[in-house]
Amino acid sequence: MVEQKLKVSSMDPVWLRLCEEAHRAIAREPLLGGLIHSSLLHHPTMERALSYRFSMKLASSEMSEQILREIADEAFSRDQNLGLAARADLVAVLERDPACHYLMQPILFFKGYQAIQAYRIGHWLWSQGRHDIAYFVQMRVSEAFGVDIHPAARIGRGTMIDHAHSIVIGETAIVGDNVSMLHSVTLGGTGKADGDRHPKIENGVMIGAGAKVLGNITIGHCSRIAAGSVVLQDVPPCSTVAGVPAKVIGEAGCAQPSVMMDQLLSING
Repeated sequence: MVEQKLKVSSMDPVWLRLCEEAHRAIAREPLLGGLIHSSLLHHPTMERALSYRFSMKLASSEMSEQILREIADEAFSRDQNLGLAARADLVAVLERDPACHYLMQPILFFKGYQAIQAYRIGHWLWSQGRHDIAYFVQMRVSEAFGVDIHPAARIGRGTMIDHAHSIVIGETAIVGDNVSMLHSVTLGGTGKADGDRHPKIENGVMIGAGAKVLGNITIGHCSRIAAGSVVLQDVPPCSTVAGVPAKVIGEAGCAQPSVMMDQLLSING
């Protein structure tokens, strides 16, 4: 059994590294041994570990750990894109967050990563027409993590939400690949109108803390939205916007704002 698990793990470099980090962490801090074993080392794959974390974080008197784990296991087994997105998100956090030193940390400790993975399961449920249980997942993610993402919203791979406090992403929002956002970001509507009413965030965008992006507008790829901005109009690609209401103040300043995470502004962008 041990040889079989090692063989499976060795085919997945992200999972193999996670397990190696877990063993080293236990050696450093034995008191975390129970948490690390139950959350990581007890499982044969990253998907199974994520199912366990999903069930442990979202279980309540209204829905048991066992039921939630079965839901997550089904989602991961039927849609391999969930596992691929989870790995891309994990690497994104490690690369972009200076407070992240190990791949293990987001799975165990970072609510932004955990919330995104739970949203992805909720989105899968929504895509299967299981809207009521998807709403339940949304509710529990909001209660547990302070992150409110409608299960119909579409979010690409390589997403990082740093700190992840008071995040709101509306029903018809679309977020591309390799997007970074900080706490208190809202991707919302401008009123009570129905239909397609939320922002479209293209690839590689960085959204600063407290920014509000409102309405069915497009934020062009590789752009920067400064902290505290209120964006009400389309943003051209590769540009920086700031202010209330936000205006273009210059170019993005680098090829990959969401990776560089540079939030300093100048009149030249």
